[in-house]
Amino acid sequence: MRFVFNILASATSMYLFLIFIRIMLTWFSGVRYGTPVAVLSAITDPYLDWFRQFPGLRLGGFLDISPIIAMSVLSIANSVFITMASYGYITAGFVIALIVKSLWSAVSFLLGFIAVVLGFRLFAHLTRQNMFSPFWRIVDAISQPALYRINALFYGGRSVQYTIIIITALAVFLTAWIGGGIVINIASSFLLRPPI
Repeated sequence: MRFVFNILASATSMYLFLIFIRIMLTWFSGVRYGTPVAVLSAITDPYLDWFRQFPGLRLGGFLDISPIIAMSVLSIANSVFITMASYGYITAGFVIALIVKSLWSAVSFLLGFIAVVLGFRLFAHLTRQNMFSPFWRIVDAISQPALYRINALFYGGRSVQYTIIIITALAVFLTAWIGGGIVINIASSFLLRPPI
């Protein structure tokens, strides 16, 4: 049985690697790669496309987190296969900890990404950058929904200085990012304790 899980672990590791290469190649649009990449696309795109069908995984038309979720699911399966191959058994706590950590990984990426965008937005506002350039328009498209929700949540939608709203939003996202990481690590260590 361990032999089967070793094969499954190797297969998922290889597939994760292929998906990673495929994702990296999408960053260079307009480049013609030829047959090897066409074969790679035929192998990886059906799996990635299955996750792209979920509308909640696309943020503002600029950020598609479906590849992160797709890789997280494969990573969970890979960890389960590796554990089964190594120990011959797996605990429910281990599986739950893997799922929680993988979900947190995606959420953590989003929180960190939005915090960085808000940091750019604060910098642009304080230095009075030209907000009509394409880069700052993308920053605005990502930051405005977060700023709107923070204003509604903390200030009841009242008119508040824009700088204060950005600083509040930045503090909220950074606190959620750091605090969430601490909570997840504590919960995971509790779930991963070996049975008595």
